Amino acid sequence: MDNKRTIYSRFRDMVEKYPSAPAIIEDDRTLTFSELDAMTDAILAKFYDRRPAFVGIVMHHGAEQIAAMLAVLKSGAAYIPAEPSLPQERIDYMMQTAGVDLIITDNYCRHLKPAQYEMTDRSTPDGVAYVLYTSGTSGKPKGVVVENHSVVNYSEAFEAEFHTGPGDIMLQYSVCSFDIFVEEVYTTLLNGAAVCIPSSPIHNGSLQGLLKFVERHGVTIIDGFPYLIAEMNKLPEIPKSIKLIISGGDVIRGSYITNLRDKGVKIYNTYGPSETTVCSNYFRVDNAEPLDDGTFPVGKAVKGVEVKIMDKDMNELPQGQIGEICIFGEGVSRGYLGNPPEQKNFVTLPDGTRMYRSGDLGYVLPDGNLAFLHRRDNQVMILGKRVEPEEVENVLNTCPEVERGVVRAFLDDNGLHYLTAYIIPKENCKLHDVRKWLADRLTDFMIPEFFIRIHSIPVTKRGKVDVEALPVVMKEGGV
Repeated sequence: MDNKRTIYSRFRDMVEKYPSAPAIIEDDRTLTFSELDAMTDAILAKFYDRRPAFVGIVMHHGAEQIAAMLAVLKSGAAYIPAEPSLPQERIDYMMQTAGVDLIITDNYCRHLKPAQYEMTDRSTPDGVAYVLYTSGTSGKPKGVVVENHSVVNYSEAFEAEFHTGPGDIMLQYSVCSFDIFVEEVYTTLLNGAAVCIPSSPIHNGSLQGLLKFVERHGVTIIDGFPYLIAEMNKLPEIPKSIKLIISGGDVIRGSYITNLRDKGVKIYNTYGPSETTVCSNYFRVDNAEPLDDGTFPVGKAVKGVEVKIMDKDMNELPQGQIGEICIFGEGVSRGYLGNPPEQKNFVTLPDGTRMYRSGDLGYVLPDGNLAFLHRRDNQVMILGKRVEPEEVENVLNTCPEVERGVVRAFLDDNGLHYLTAYIIPKENCKLHDVRKWLADRLTDFMIPEFFIRIHSIPVTKRGKVDVEALPVVMKEGGV
């Protein structure tokens, strides 16, 4: 394997090519590539002789945080990122299960001094770069182990699709424990572009404040969740510097981009689990029509990745047949720390090829693009019949009376499922009309029993619907 296929070695190539180009942009300072590399060495000098294997990074967002990550990578170690705002118990669990040898904090990176001697780059292509903790079926988070070459491959795939380079500026908006952060940081720095980081008050403030920051610094790329894009869609104008909007982490619907289509901005839908290094598929949506359910396809595999639709016996299915989305290629990660039950989803085929079984269902469209349907394990039984809440949600979101809607399944006192719909209504919305819209498109047992009007959809820091924050209508047992 090419020894240059490590995150730090590719970053170092950019330092040599574009030493004076901006790498990190904040409201009160800008660091060039050479300055970011010097900060990286200053942090690395503090632990270089310790030769750790795993390093925790618990820091607020900024240049020092990214320099700390690069320092860990150059040392040949892997980092475990965590937001300081996480519950301490969760941070402790992550660091303990990863067996970290050192934790880097904001205080650790204050009063840095220039490195006194040159430090060797110890990173290797098949060495672990980072561990991201995701939700686990056991109720405890599980760590996804990603290697250097997988991130480099994804950065190359990103450049091949979007042609990023010097002059491009990416907004850094995601939390560090999610793979959109990986996309925001490495697809820019490893291609000579800049990362633009808002302060905490701006990040946690209004959308208008965030977009003023975007306009102030000429941000060209925004990478976010569909809910952020849906909110931007409501605005009469967006900053003219924005050239590309990338949606990931959840389904994007045609109704989310009705106004953005006219702004001359390229908009992409992406798909891919953390286990396959950020994304496996891209699909441009601003010049396309949604599918019948109002959602967009997830497109075709990115460079260095192959995606197939497989049956339960791991045979590839022909076009149009529904099966499990399985992902092959450089993006497939090493697996999980500690060999949890979910490790079985990583499969080594007889020829040595690695495959990840996503647990998602989809099918191939006539034009070769992939359509994502839903999780394989999302089905619930209502009146003895199988129902996919996402299917009901998709139909609800095509209703002209509904701005946005969410459908979730809950259990009654007898342990039977029932559906609740949460609606942000448009003006003059009548429940009768919403029910009729659903009744015209779904069988009667699929229509939610309860409808709740809400002003906004609560989301987690990862941009997913925060089910815990939704009000629940308690239901006694019985039909």
